[in-house]
Amino acid sequence: MIEIEDTVEQRLYNLQLQQLYEMRKLNHPNPLVRYGSKVFSQSDEDGITLEICKRLKIENGTFIEFGVANGMENNTLALLACGWKGEWFGGEDLSFDTTHSPRLNFSKEWITRENIFKLTTDAIQRLKKSDLDLISLDLDGNDFYFIEELLKRGVQPKVFVTEYNAKFIPPIHFSIEYNPKNHWEGDDYQGASLTTLNELFIKYNYKLVCCNSATGVNAFFVKKDFDDEFKDVPENIENIFVPMNYNLYNYFGHKSSLKTIIRCIS
Repeated sequence: MIEIEDTVEQRLYNLQLQQLYEMRKLNHPNPLVRYGSKVFSQSDEDGITLEICKRLKIENGTFIEFGVANGMENNTLALLACGWKGEWFGGEDLSFDTTHSPRLNFSKEWITRENIFKLTTDAIQRLKKSDLDLISLDLDGNDFYFIEELLKRGVQPKVFVTEYNAKFIPPIHFSIEYNPKNHWEGDDYQGASLTTLNELFIKYNYKLVCCNSATGVNAFFVKKDFDDEFKDVPENIENIFVPMNYNLYNYFGHKSSLKTIIRCIS
């Protein structure tokens, strides 16, 4: 992202980026991207997630999110604000305490293919609900292998949100080699292509319904049992794919307050 000092030039730059983003949404062949909007997500993932859950008629659902950074910006805070209950896993400390939250549990863990299933099943037991509604996974590297491990061992939520490597346009296959000690170095050696992820999810009865239009970072997969709710979504992966975009404008309003987040998880 290009950073410019808070000046008239920055405001004009943000306005230009905002107009480009709106065109990107309106001109995309998948109408689902038009629901994109930010509450606490990195960019516009929250609006897409909420629209998907609305179509599935999920209220006060359950989630697990892997990769929540310091807790101030991720894909499930908005769900907590809607009354959901969930589990967070991440490799760094949160900026706030979740000990007394009745709806959120956080575990500081380094995720590997060897431990992700046990961590997930333990979390599901704590949630006291057998049919998990949503998993979000963004761990900047071994994502394909983590998803594969969960799906093949029967962890199949209604909705799965995952990062994809948008450098690799369809029909390119790509995933990094599995390495339990992998650390992302800020380059293009990360994650998996949308084609590779899509073929994995198809094996387990999922349908790709959207990629977020602001950044081209997150893909949304839904169980095919709910096909009828997504008749407006194109069948062709090329018409769902969104290329990467890292030039984001500062349109998301005031920065998040710890008091706001604590209120949402209480």
